[in-house]
Amino acid sequence: MTLNRRRITDPDDLKALAHPTRMALLGALVTEGPLTASQAAELVGESPSNCSWHLRKLAEHGYVTEASGGSGRNRPWQAVSAGLEWDEDDADPAARIAGNALTDALLDRELARLRAARGRRDEETQAWREATELAQSQLWLTAEETSKLSATLRELFRTHAERHHDPALRPEGARLVSLVGWVVPSGPPRIDPGTHPTTDSRDTDGTDDTDDTDGTDQEASR
Repeated sequence: MTLNRRRITDPDDLKALAHPTRMALLGALVTEGPLTASQAAELVGESPSNCSWHLRKLAEHGYVTEASGGSGRNRPWQAVSAGLEWDEDDADPAARIAGNALTDALLDRELARLRAARGRRDEETQAWREATELAQSQLWLTAEETSKLSATLRELFRTHAERHHDPALRPEGARLVSLVGWVVPSGPPRIDPGTHPTTDSRDTDGTDDTDDTDGTDQEASR
């Protein structure tokens, strides 16, 4: 079954997903296909009864639906959408607040994944240690250039997305890999000193009042 991406605009739908167990369950259904509450429980580390309750809540908001076969706790559930999108600049204040809360929950989950992966790094093979990456960079870009870079990242992050829904497409040795990226301004907008001729751009001790970073690429050791 081919799944489409869903854009979430309803505040209640956004709030319903901003829960670590529900986010984990939905992710498991997208990557592993239809699962019963018991099967999902083994993947997310929760009890079957707790997973069953959260799956029903996800279903109430249109994130999952029952798949054919089984009944009760043995009934399988499947994801409705392959991916989700929401707008943190929504004109509706309630949707904007809920969207920000969901983004915060997503960041918390991904940072936990990163720390967990780093914690078990010594257990990985040399090939996987060399394959993984943690990088950071600062670039001088216009808003238009930043927009293009963001689009490039979105496209890159969807590489091999078809493997989510068809295990037969996954090559031998393939593992679920988490990719996270953000493109944000590094600090508030700068004021052109030329527009304020009476304002001294230096501190009283004569040092420049600017960022203390040099804008060069930085990369964590692997």
